[in-house]
This record gives sequence, C-alpha cells and structure tokens, in this order.
Amino acid sequence: MPKPAVQIDMDRLKALLGGVNRFGFHPETGGYTRPGFSQADVDCRAWFAAQMQADGLEVWNDGAMNIFGRFGPATGPCVMAGSHLDTVIDGGAYDGALGACAALECVRAMKSAGLEPRTAIEVVATSEEEGRFGGMLGSQAITGQVSQAWIEQATDADGIRLTDAMRSHGMEPSRILSSTRPEGSVKAFLELHIEQGPVLEQERVPIGIAEQVSGVCYLELEFSGIANHSGTTPMHLRSDAFAGLAELAATLPDLIKEHGTDQSRATIGHVELAPNHPHTIPGKATFSVILRDTSEDVMRSLKSGFLESANRVAGRHRLRFRSEERSWLSPVDLDTGLADRLAVLAERHGLPARRMPSGAGHDAQTMQAFCPAGLIFVPSRAGISHAPEEHSDWKDIEQGTNLMLQAMIDLAG
Repeated sequence: MPKPAVQIDMDRLKALLGGVNRFGFHPETGGYTRPGFSQADVDCRAWFAAQMQADGLEVWNDGAMNIFGRFGPATGPCVMAGSHLDTVIDGGAYDGALGACAALECVRAMKSAGLEPRTAIEVVATSEEEGRFGGMLGSQAITGQVSQAWIEQATDADGIRLTDAMRSHGMEPSRILSSTRPEGSVKAFLELHIEQGPVLEQERVPIGIAEQVSGVCYLELEFSGIANHSGTTPMHLRSDAFAGLAELAATLPDLIKEHGTDQSRATIGHVELAPNHPHTIPGKATFSVILRDTSEDVMRSLKSGFLESANRVAGRHRLRFRSEERSWLSPVDLDTGLADRLAVLAERHGLPARRMPSGAGHDAQTMQAFCPAGLIFVPSRAGISHAPEEHSDWKDIEQGTNLMLQAMIDLAG
C-alpha cells in the first residue's frame, strides 16, 4: 500500500519528547514526576510553549493553564490536537507527553512540506489531566464543565487545595471559568496516546482507533476504628481499620462478577493508615477507589455494590464508615464519523489499524461533549503504564503519528 506523501520527522519527535522528559525525571527510579501545578509541571509547560513560539505559532495560555499554539488563519474555527504534559508520581515517559509532542511534530511536518491549512490547527497541551485534584481540569475547562464550587473544594490526596497550588505559581483560580471556548470554535479534536493496555501488542497491530472511552468514578473512603496496643488487645475485641480495608479489597473480584462486565475495573490505589506504627492497631484507614466501565449504568451498579460491601465490612469490624465522591466522568462514545475517517485514512496510507474501546480516561472523552473527538492509540509494551517501565516502540509511534498527521491535513483542508 502507498505510504503517506507527507511524513513526520522521527528524529525531531524524539528530541522534542526528550526535552519534555528532562522535567521531573528521577534517575534512581527511571520515572517521571510532573503532577499538575507542581514546579516541574509549570516549568515543562513554559518550555513547551517556547518550542511552539520558536516554530512561529501564535502561543497563549488560558486560565486553567492549558497552552495553545495556533498555525494557520488567525480567525475562525480550528482543528485542535494534543494531549497532556502532567504525569502521575513516578510515571512513564510516554503517557500524555507523547500526544502533545506528536501534535506539534505534525504541525512541523506540515510547515516543512509547505502546507498551509485552510482551517487553523491548534496544538494544545492540556493541564492537570491525571486528576491530582480529581477530573481532567484542562479539557473540562475548555468545554465549560467546571464550576466555581468544584474549584473551591478541590483538594489532592495530601490535602493541598487546588486554589493554593495555583496561587503558589501566581495564577488566579477564578480565571479557570474564563477558559471555556465559544461554541463552534473547535471543528474537531484529535489525540494520540499510548494504549496503556496489552491488546495492540498482543495482536501485533501498530495503531488503535478508539470508539468508546470508559467512565471514571473516583471515591475516597475512610474506615475509623480504635487505635490500640497490638499486644494487649484480643483479636475479637479489636476495631482494626486495616483489617476492614483488607477484607473489603478481597471483595473486588466478586463485585466485578456480580455487577460488572469485561470492561469493568475496580482499584484501591492510595492508602493511608493512622497511626502507622508496628505495635499499634490502625485506628483509621483512608483510601481511594477508582471504578471504571464503558456503561454508565454498570458504573452506578458497581458504585452501589461497592458501598454496600463497605458498609457490611465496617459493621463486622466495628468501624465507622465515611465515603465521598471526588469526581465522576461519564463513559463516552467517541464520534463515529471521525473514527470512520481515521480508519479510511489508515487504510489509504498503508497504516494497519483496529478499532477498540479505551479502558483509560483521556481528554478526548471530555472534548467529545463539545466537538467530534478522535483518539489514536499506539501499543504499550506488556500493557504497562503509570510506571517507569512504560514503553512504546518508535516504529509504532511513527505509524500512529503519521496517521494523526494525515487526519490533521484532511480535517484542516
């Protein structure tokens, strides 16, 4: 099959991603730490903006710290393309950052080929996608899905308020609400991302075209018992918060079996015990629970079933139980027409691809409420992500980014 006439420059893309990943790198683990609104995140975004300025793009940031670089006509709607630059703690080199870099490389390839888009292209590096404060702040701000009440109460797992984190960098949180884009200002949104799962690698397909994105329910729970001496308190008289948490964690497989589907996921990820001492029974366990599925009805059933189990476990262990829903992102069907267009372009240019759901949340699902959104995957080695071992092969990245380039050329005219 014919290869694309205009192609990306792999050396240029590698150098760009390498520049991004100088920020927040941990040599001792090989991981990257750029949580939203951390110093590493802010510095990385300033560097990325400078790269776009050097390329001659019109560059600005909005009140949510999204960064935009516009190529083409100064007025009128745009085709927006990109992803996020923030990471989880000790995360990988590709999650999010590859998508932002791929979008900029596509613009560079168009400029190198002398192509001028009829519809402007805006490269975007969205902010706080990894949910340090819950949700996907950057894309939610663009699409008008953030409220003042949420901004004021948003805190991270360490109790740091979003408002304080922003003000520490000279940002005014109230400006987030001014980031909403006018209706019709974005013609389509494109995102390239690593799959963060094993399917493409196992099937030896270099490109995935996502049709659905799972929803995400983020719960924070607390079991409160009685901290007491580990040697003098009989086992049957304890109110052990960790014992309750351990029993609850063991119910997750049955929760999925009873209420879920093959697309369901349930994860207890962040745990804090107090007191956290070898000779003291834990009196308090605070922990996060993330529930996912491609069906909102299934997600609600999972949440209800999990909270019922938590109540039963709390009763058996003589614990008080508190729960809070930190955020809810509904599952999304991505634009069918845009997915069809990506599939046609992939076949036309000899780029093997398969259509598939996404188990992880992405900016594309938020943008779909505002404009047609398309999501392109490249394989993840062993399906590993959110860890230093995260890796994608450059030959796969090249094919996925070339598909994104062809889609940008097609959509921008």
